[in-house]
Amino acid sequence: GSVHHYANVLFNNMRGGVFASNYRIPWADFIDFVRTRNRPSADMAEELLGSLSGEFTMDELSGVVKESGNPDLIRLSYEYLPLYFGRRHGDPSRPWNKFSINVRDEKGDRKLDYQGNWRDIFQNWEALVLSFPRFIPNIIAKFVNASTIDGFNPYRITREGIDWEVPDPDDPWSYIGYWGDHQIIYLLKFLEALPRYYPGALEDMLEEEIFSYADVPYRIKSYQDIIRDPEATVLFDKEIASKIKERVSFEGSDGRLLHTASGQVYHVNLLEKLLVPVLSKLSSLVPEGGIWMNTQRPEWNDANNALVRSGLSVVTLCYLRRHVAFISGLLKSVPEGEFHISAEVVEWLEAVFGVLKEALPAYGDNESMSDVDRKRIMDALGERFSCYRQKVYSSGFSGKNKLSLSRVISFLDTALVHLESSIEANRRGDRLFHSYNILGISNDGKKASIERLYEMLEGQVAALSSGLIDPAGAAEIMKHLFSSPIFSRQKGSFLLYPERELPGFMEKNVVPAEEVKRIDLLSTLLSKGERSIVAEDACGVIRFNSNFANAEDLSGALESLARERNLNKQVERDRSGILALFEKVFKHRSFTGRSGTMYGYEGIGCIYWHMVSKLLLALQENTLKAFREEEDERVAEDLARYYYRVRSGLGFERTVREYGAFPTDPYSHTPKHGGAKQPGMTGQVKEEILTRFGELGVQVSGGRINFDPVILTTDEISAEDGMFDYYDLSGSASSISLD
Repeated sequence: GSVHHYANVLFNNMRGGVFASNYRIPWADFIDFVRTRNRPSADMAEELLGSLSGEFTMDELSGVVKESGNPDLIRLSYEYLPLYFGRRHGDPSRPWNKFSINVRDEKGDRKLDYQGNWRDIFQNWEALVLSFPRFIPNIIAKFVNASTIDGFNPYRITREGIDWEVPDPDDPWSYIGYWGDHQIIYLLKFLEALPRYYPGALEDMLEEEIFSYADVPYRIKSYQDIIRDPEATVLFDKEIASKIKERVSFEGSDGRLLHTASGQVYHVNLLEKLLVPVLSKLSSLVPEGGIWMNTQRPEWNDANNALVRSGLSVVTLCYLRRHVAFISGLLKSVPEGEFHISAEVVEWLEAVFGVLKEALPAYGDNESMSDVDRKRIMDALGERFSCYRQKVYSSGFSGKNKLSLSRVISFLDTALVHLESSIEANRRGDRLFHSYNILGISNDGKKASIERLYEMLEGQVAALSSGLIDPAGAAEIMKHLFSSPIFSRQKGSFLLYPERELPGFMEKNVVPAEEVKRIDLLSTLLSKGERSIVAEDACGVIRFNSNFANAEDLSGALESLARERNLNKQVERDRSGILALFEKVFKHRSFTGRSGTMYGYEGIGCIYWHMVSKLLLALQENTLKAFREEEDERVAEDLARYYYRVRSGLGFERTVREYGAFPTDPYSHTPKHGGAKQPGMTGQVKEEILTRFGELGVQVSGGRINFDPVILTTDEISAEDGMFDYYDLSGSASSISLD
């Protein structure tokens, strides 16, 4: 277990970096950082910090820049992270993942540097700050300063700031300009941590107008355009990209941030930065279905990327519930007052608040919401978001208005009713939870239906993490999870989804003859030997034209048929029926991606070790909560037993033969047909660093470190004297004699 923890920490540092000298900052490096980010501020920084020596502490830096009152310098002092040894995430086996670990500069001196994909680097920093908590405010600032006016985030985070992909016709992946996956829970983990280490610090940050918006040159289309074509909803704005490039050449990498009309970085307070992503997610709420993934941005699990058109995420719904509950609780501890918030954000909040209040009666007691009500609510929310985007895309922010604290709290508490009702609506008959659903919109546009997908491990992790489930409910989930088809008794751990056999090649594209008979146009075409839409093969099986890749191809063929064969009336009459039959045969709308078509890389029959470790962490949170709060000790003990049963399936508790790799090393995934694959570079390491702290009983609350190892097993306690060898804070080798 100790060797496994050592490997986890090593790989976590390789992905996110490690702070080079604890909380000490090299003067020259900080000035270089400021000059790279914002050249006009560099001279002021040199002058202000001239009295400090070659190295100074984070607290010294914070005191000097706050005294200056310069919002750019204060913002940059927050964003400065003296990290070393980090590299951009990416499995080395994938040819497009190019990176280097920059540890020396051109002079051979140590180089402080880091770069990473958004979701990966913040994951690893979550574990890192357990050992460097003074940097939690800095990482919160780095996080929110990189989010956009529409509530999303750029693709990459680097020492220099932010970065995004630019469309390239020769690169099919280049359109992914920025992402929105799991950003809520990543940010929340830092927000939750800060009050434990520094009580009152987060409340103090709420009103500071030192935070920024990323000016990413991608634009989400209008709501009506999204409804018409949810597969193509984001545009790259070349004109804005050109302006940003010009700003960067003059100013530095701060040129990628949103600016005022006078050319200054636009600054807002932390409360606004917390509200915008919440509003963005709520504006894509489909009641009882989840958060609609309608902006070409995938969720955390790459294997389900194909859901980014009609997919509804219950996973984000659960994390959003925990996030909103935390912010509401935080604000209730702040004295009543008013905040200055961008006028358009206030208008957006009031519009969404109005929709949510008016929609509350649509949630009936123990009854599903009607498809008509659901569509009406999602339309109202979507249009409000669309209106906000149109304003801020074209004209930016017009100024700031006052928003009372009580108004924000009322808004958040109303949102909680919707989120919690929707989560409960996704409880399955087997007491597990749905993870993703499929949105269906009727031809007349008046109804929004929900199709439930098969069970997935990710949804159970999110439900356990939502804060909505009490310890007894968590134990119930674990009981049913171990008896579900997600649990692999052969491997002693959990699959991402139930194992299933894919149909063979000849079993695909089979159109039932009775379905063809019900559609006059298809029957007529088949009888006449017209093969442009359907054809009968040599075995008498009817199939759609094999050239059709999707429904769009079928629609094009129907239009050609109407035009060339003078069948306008027949095509018009039967178009919807033919398209519905095509969907019934191929089930394109419920296509998830490689999770439903491959047997490796998080596919069918795979254990994805990061998700298992996420389950371990979510279960540990509930277990520790039960020991602290639950009156019935049996619930806490049951959860502890489930915890160690989940942990027993991890590699370091298995034999080499069982694991198929070095047991102490973290690996990405284990396919059905082999041992663990892709060593090291997996987010599993972050989760297991967190759970190790929990196992050892290390808890920080109210600024105090406490040790309460309620779930540590007795076989971990040494029965003999020993020596503990370590390096102290100055880097010197030291030892402690242990009884």
